[in-house]
Amino acid sequence: MRDDEVLAAVRALAPALRERATEAEALRRVPDPSVEELEGAGFFRLLRPRAYGGLAADPAVFYAAVHEIAKACGSTGWAAAVLGVHPWYVAQFDAKAQEEVWGTDAAIRICSSHAPTGKVTPVDGGYRLSGRWHFSAGCDHARWALLGGLVTDAEGRPVDMLTFLVPRADYRVDDVWDTVGLRGSGSNDLVVTDAFVPAHRTLGYGPVTALRCPGHDLHPDPLYRLPYAAVFTTAVSTAMVGIAEGAHEDQVTAARERLRAAPGGWAAPGPRVAEDPFAQVRIARAAGEIDAARLQLARNMAELYALARRGAEIPRELRARTRRDQALATERALTAVDLLMENAGRGPLSVGDDVLQRAWRDLHTGRGQAANDVDRALVLYAQDALGMDAQDPML
Repeated sequence: MRDDEVLAAVRALAPALRERATEAEALRRVPDPSVEELEGAGFFRLLRPRAYGGLAADPAVFYAAVHEIAKACGSTGWAAAVLGVHPWYVAQFDAKAQEEVWGTDAAIRICSSHAPTGKVTPVDGGYRLSGRWHFSAGCDHARWALLGGLVTDAEGRPVDMLTFLVPRADYRVDDVWDTVGLRGSGSNDLVVTDAFVPAHRTLGYGPVTALRCPGHDLHPDPLYRLPYAAVFTTAVSTAMVGIAEGAHEDQVTAARERLRAAPGGWAAPGPRVAEDPFAQVRIARAAGEIDAARLQLARNMAELYALARRGAEIPRELRARTRRDQALATERALTAVDLLMENAGRGPLSVGDDVLQRAWRDLHTGRGQAANDVDRALVLYAQDALGMDAQDPML
């Protein structure tokens, strides 16, 4: 299966994913048939290493597929983006860890919760891990989890930040996800009680940031020489931009036929929304915000991938710009949908199954993801541009 065949197969699934959007919200997780169809289309193979049946694809193909899924169903797009990016991350781990995950079943999916909220205790050969991790999108469809944790010294001061790779037998899913938006993403809590994690199933943020991971000795593809922060944050931003574009397409179609309420409460119907110049301006502005977001995300990832293919060093200023544009993309997606809401009349304000209302709820929920903190990303960019020593694990 080639990259382009996967993208075509994902596009062909869009009607079914769109049809299940309401079901996803009711279930509070992605419906099983949607995950199975994405698996059959090859979506989860895109960023998986070739050694384990993956495609090690050009990241542009992966992000294009995420965009198409999110256009059809925001919750499915968000969960797919997160689940789909994790094979890339596991490919950075020690060879023994990768074999434990994929050795018997290459189609295993991995969820995550990277905020270091648990308790980490160093022991011989590894660590003991306990705690609760929040917002693990798609976790009902995963058999392994990537969990963040801080290692501290005797005085309780952080000395290292690690990602722990934990099998499903060592954690439980606590069904707590009941939100206004992204309801179908199934972003439940993961609970670990005194699990042993061997050292080979941990990965420090230092090696990840420096692009010197154990997995580099196994997988020569340039895909695995990209910065983690860029790969992960672009995934969730792409999902948000896809949600906005899906809402825009829906509203443009509706505006062609929908009538405005007559001014002053006249009995006769008003003009078609499509004939309203103020509606036209909002539609155009929303499209401009979506296009700007897509173009910036694509430009940055294309430049990163070109450098990785040449084996060249990835400059810090490009990393900072990627984080800046990734966060701004989420802001642009929100702006676009807010403009469309101003233009939509009463329909999306009523309780019910409305594409624009769902997109508005999904985007305002997704905006709360830590990677989408616009001000933090802008400060990092400005500090780097001003020659300051900006330090952040997401740069």
